[in-house]
Amino acid sequence: MAGVDKADGTGRECPNGRSFSFWHVTKKQFARKLYLCGVNQRTEVMKNKCTSIMKERFTSLLLSTGRRGMDSVLSRLEEAGFFEAPASTRFHLNRKGGLLEHSLNVCDAAMSLRERVVGVRPELEAQLPVESVIIATLLHDTCKADIYRPAIVSQKNDAGYWEKVPGYQVDYSSMPLGHGEKSVIMLLKWGLEMTDEEILAIRWHMTAWDLAFQSPEQKESLTVARAKTPLCSLVQCADSISTGLLER
Repeated sequence: MAGVDKADGTGRECPNGRSFSFWHVTKKQFARKLYLCGVNQRTEVMKNKCTSIMKERFTSLLLSTGRRGMDSVLSRLEEAGFFEAPASTRFHLNRKGGLLEHSLNVCDAAMSLRERVVGVRPELEAQLPVESVIIATLLHDTCKADIYRPAIVSQKNDAGYWEKVPGYQVDYSSMPLGHGEKSVIMLLKWGLEMTDEEILAIRWHMTAWDLAFQSPEQKESLTVARAKTPLCSLVQCADSISTGLLER
């Protein structure tokens, strides 16, 4: 689908490369919207409004790629509960809408890193297409859409005592296929047209943390994948920055 860019999310064709400008515009526009709605407010109404704003940006960015099958992916993500899911059970963004927020954080971090990298290594620009960065970052954790279940969990309060609070537990029974590879399989099953580089970046975004024990084949595959496309390293770095710095 190169050469087609639904930059405003409405289906109008635009010159290829418009996704980059569109990312900049949406980042500023939606940051302002989140500020105005009171992103730090604790009321359920405000939380729902902020989630709605983030969902709008997430959807618009993916549609801006003009990629075949994206409408189906967005519909299936909705059905799977992606937009309400947490990013984890007890680590980063373990709250309703956390997975959506994390995905956008990774996208923004990757786009910022891409600008810096291309500034230093201009020859890498063609290997880091904007639409591929958007797809690989926003959809890297598709595998998490259907694994979290609301539950009452034990948690230490500020006084150091254990108490029962609403939280989440993990249930892998729907499709126990792992992490990165599960995301890729789900997206392909849903009809998304993906490049080899996008598949590799999503599959290996956890790098060595997603290696099977004692598997020389997987270790070598990871090494070759990272050598094959810089998109692997870009997504992995952006994911690490988001979970380790932005979402602490």
